[in-house]
Amino acid sequence: MENLNLTDTFSEFKELKNIDRPTMMSVLEDVFKSILIKKYGTADNFDIIVNIDKGDFEIWRNRKVVADEDFIDPNTQIPLSEAKKIDSDYEVGEEVSDEVRFQDFGRRAILSLRQNLSARILDLEKNNIYAKYKDRIGEIVTGEVYQVWKKEILVLDDDGNELILPKSEQIPTDHFRKGDTIKAVVIKVEMKNNTPYIILSRTSPVFLERLFELEVPEIFDGLITIKKIVRVPGERAKVAVESYDERVDPVGACVGMKGSRIHGIVRELRNENIDVINYTANTQLFIQRALSPAKISSIKINEETKRAEIYLKPNEVSLAIGKGGLNIKLASQLTGYEIDVYREPGGEDEEDVNLEEFSDEIEEWIIEELKAIGCDTAKSVLNLSVSDLVKRTDLEEETVKEVINILKAEFE
Repeated sequence: MENLNLTDTFSEFKELKNIDRPTMMSVLEDVFKSILIKKYGTADNFDIIVNIDKGDFEIWRNRKVVADEDFIDPNTQIPLSEAKKIDSDYEVGEEVSDEVRFQDFGRRAILSLRQNLSARILDLEKNNIYAKYKDRIGEIVTGEVYQVWKKEILVLDDDGNELILPKSEQIPTDHFRKGDTIKAVVIKVEMKNNTPYIILSRTSPVFLERLFELEVPEIFDGLITIKKIVRVPGERAKVAVESYDERVDPVGACVGMKGSRIHGIVRELRNENIDVINYTANTQLFIQRALSPAKISSIKINEETKRAEIYLKPNEVSLAIGKGGLNIKLASQLTGYEIDVYREPGGEDEEDVNLEEFSDEIEEWIIEELKAIGCDTAKSVLNLSVSDLVKRTDLEEETVKEVINILKAEFE
């Protein structure tokens, strides 16, 4: 009965943990040998036969027949007189094999073996999970949200393995509940206290790259290459792509007909704005494309300092900088150049007034909010509509109208 309990335990682990047959055989034999060594001092003269299919096992002890007066070690030797009781044909020097009844080991030994077996199989399973996910770093996985905590989310994959999505790797607008399906990329796999720790991310540029590979066959097939990705998760991303086939438009292929391909990615990233840019080795042209949708008048590049001076018409400055300075920040990261934005000299800007001059009438935080979108002069603000200013800043409509009235009074 005890044998049956042991093999049932083994069968359950084999079914649940999906460990291969040779490994399981080896583990069972090692566990049995360890308990034989404890009882007999050695396991060298024992044969352990495990039958996984039938769910049972046998242990046979092999002992050498010696003359009664030469009998010393009961574990490796059997006296001739005792051997003849088993079979009268036995002679000195022959080998006797008799089955060891595992029940005779005692309940404590059997319990110890079962615990040892369970621990060994669990360790094997942990190592298997670690090895499996170590090879999947950079791949997208889909799982189910099992538990939501303040600092992280516990996700279960299809095999019930535990994965962790830290708060820092979640898009700010992510809101998941238990039972939700979640998609993320594996970014780190490590062992902590003999337990695999698998970290997921939805904010990594690699996640966005893998989403493009899923949605755009030309990228998956290698016709289009993603040169670089920069992003502020949940807000905006810029993706530089290049085609190795002149017949394939890389930007058009990534966006899809009427945006069909990119819409799925945008939804997955919680409406993150994605600018797909045609990569070029021409630095000026690349910077110009990176600052889209702003239209640049002229560029001065300093290769030594890796800085670029960009000159634009007044109404293009706010577009180049973007809300909260995101557009120019990402363009700098994408191109590798520090970008400084300037208004074109001359023209109406000569009669313009710096916003700082209005600090006695407009609160400092409002001025800073306007400067963050590239409006640092009165006319740069007046060139934008009320709705545009409300949309680009965090200012209320009433506040914007009040500011505009103050600025208009300066030129009346």
